[in-house]
Amino acid sequence: MSHTVMVTGADGFIGSHLTEELVRSGERVKAFCYYNSFNSCGWIDTLPPEIRDEIEIFMGDIRDPNGVRTAMAGQERVYHLAALIAIPFSYHSPDSYVDTNIKGTLNVLQAARDLGTQRLMITSTSEVYGTARYVPIDEHHPYQGQSPYSATKIGADRLAESFYRSFDLPVSIVRPFNAYGPRQSARAVIPTIIIQLLAGRTEIRLGNLTATRDFNYVKDTAAGFMAIADCAEAVGQEINIATGREISIGELADELIRQINPAAKVVCEEQRLRPAKSEVERLLGDATKLRQMTGWAPRYTFEEGLAETVAFLRGHLDSYKIDAYNL
Repeated sequence: MSHTVMVTGADGFIGSHLTEELVRSGERVKAFCYYNSFNSCGWIDTLPPEIRDEIEIFMGDIRDPNGVRTAMAGQERVYHLAALIAIPFSYHSPDSYVDTNIKGTLNVLQAARDLGTQRLMITSTSEVYGTARYVPIDEHHPYQGQSPYSATKIGADRLAESFYRSFDLPVSIVRPFNAYGPRQSARAVIPTIIIQLLAGRTEIRLGNLTATRDFNYVKDTAAGFMAIADCAEAVGQEINIATGREISIGELADELIRQINPAAKVVCEEQRLRPAKSEVERLLGDATKLRQMTGWAPRYTFEEGLAETVAFLRGHLDSYKIDAYNL
């Protein structure tokens, strides 16, 4: 049976993939996109016509409770992905992260409570865990606010928990580890490496090379969200989406260099380094809870996901500013 569903942040990276997959699965989808004077719906504008034409667009601002409530009226399920996510930008504009990530989430939670929304998925991030104190990281791992970004996501998560405990709101906290794939911005490390290589650069400019991450292909991430929405047992739970595999940024860069341009080398740029106590050195996730609850498992290998990403970026290189460091 199909549902009326809304995706906030639908114009972004994960949100556009989730929106596309929801349409393909037969759901009736409303895309909550960030209002702008260019009338741009972000990556939604690039979807195939047979997908795009099935989507209802709502232009709004997650920080405004009135627009959020209006958009959510009549929606049985809401996936809340709208957020500010760039960690470097959070260092010099933390107020905007509080307004968007905490107040924006509160707006969604309050509207869901008032409107009787049947299922609500709040998007967390593996950054809330900070540098791993043990691996693999399960949902019992302590939270560490190692950046203003992660601190605001911790706050949003705890608000979601409070609405479940206080008002029986049918909410799940969905915690994806590092998603990657087509449409990701150059502020993320995988597209940063690939676009420099595809543009013929022989010095690949990066930050910390020893940090490790658990990279999950974006279509598998979207499938995790949808599996959680369908699982009654997931209500009130915090659930990781992870592969259980880690790779260092240096190893990742070496592999992509080998595949695309073996003549290239990595150069570490100081402006790309986080402050020492803010750097998350290791993230390796445990998705046992998700697998046991839903049967979810990644469908893409890391090699397959990278190949899809390279192919996309090769065809969209003109959309990226190759030599600019994107906060």
